[in-house]
Amino acid sequence: MSIGWFRDLVICIAGVVAAGMLIFIAVLLYALYRRTVSILDSLQVASTNIKGFTSYIGDEVLRPVIQVVTFVQGIRHGISAIRKFFKKEKGGEDV
Repeated sequence: MSIGWFRDLVICIAGVVAAGMLIFIAVLLYALYRRTVSILDSLQVASTNIKGFTSYIGDEVLRPVIQVVTFVQGIRHGISAIRKFFKKEKGGEDV
């Protein structure tokens, strides 16, 4: 047994180990890809649900509240305009 034989043995073992590592890394990357796709699908479903929920809240809850608030503000501005019209100014000269 010469040193060349040991060198060839080490090269063969290194090749088998490298091939095994590449296969192991490929399997890990595939598993990571599958998990990532699953998570992305779940996120897409969640975002669709949130979009529907916010649309419902905007249409069914906020729109009537905004209409009531604007109606009340309109009445307040109308009352304030009437008060200004009938309000007497204090001070100054009487004409």
